[in-house]
Amino acid sequence: MKIFDAHCDVLSKLLDNPKLDFANEKEGLDVTLERMLESGIGVQNFAVYLPERRSGEFKYVLESIDLFHERILKEPQLRFIRTKNDLRLASNEGRIGALLSLEGVDSLNGNLAYLRILYHLGVRSIGLTWNHANWAADGVLEPRNSGFTARGKDLIKECNRLGMIMDVSHLSEKGFWELIEDSHKPVIASHSNASTISPRLRNLTDAQIGSIIHTGGVIGITFVPPFVSMDEPVEMDKILLHIDHICSLGGKRHIGLGSDFDGIQQWIVGLEHAGKYDRLVNLMLKHYREEDVELFVYGNWFRFYMEHLPD
Repeated sequence: MKIFDAHCDVLSKLLDNPKLDFANEKEGLDVTLERMLESGIGVQNFAVYLPERRSGEFKYVLESIDLFHERILKEPQLRFIRTKNDLRLASNEGRIGALLSLEGVDSLNGNLAYLRILYHLGVRSIGLTWNHANWAADGVLEPRNSGFTARGKDLIKECNRLGMIMDVSHLSEKGFWELIEDSHKPVIASHSNASTISPRLRNLTDAQIGSIIHTGGVIGITFVPPFVSMDEPVEMDKILLHIDHICSLGGKRHIGLGSDFDGIQQWIVGLEHAGKYDRLVNLMLKHYREEDVELFVYGNWFRFYMEHLPD
């Protein structure tokens, strides 16, 4: 069964440590080519994430995109996904589709020309914030819990015009509701869980989940242990509680995966890297119909991107 993972941070690690080997790394990376092939990953979204010491510098975004081409896309088993046809061809050819996203718009520094440049370079989704405030909006850990700035509202309009998909993972709750009101396109949560199951600020309330469902977006269940469960250690079956809960809100066709591999320092037991997806799939098959598992692990994200990528 193919996997569609909506978020990993391999590029951030490659930027920090050029010696890491994406093809064969055993220790330093959760997501590698070898592990993707082992797990049958059909599509992987690679996020450009800059740590705070670099977050305001656009040059590091460009360096990350260069790494994406030089260290990841050089592998013949991967195909860059920019259009519907790219996604269709990757699936038909049995190659791994590679999407490119930006996590946090800090580096754009309010310059929407940078946004357009990234779209031309193939970036197809943007996380509006990381945990803290930037020029566009407040992140989920910003104490004042404000929403969008005036310039941030312009960003929403330009994303809608371009067809850039907006990602609410890490966005403040007030910002979330402003985005829902102002955007005429569906939004996604690439790596977020249900706060009813694990009450962390980074997770989504039932009202937020319902709104994403209603507007046609998708929620990527993340493997960050504290966002899955307050227990320690966190077992894989706790992931199913989030799936069950979102399904209970009418979200069966709006659930995907968004591992956050390579952006985490703790791992779910039995799901320590991307080569172990088969264990999660086998667990899910014990509890759900096969056709529903296929939706959760691949089909819902595939359908969403086939609807919202450019022609």
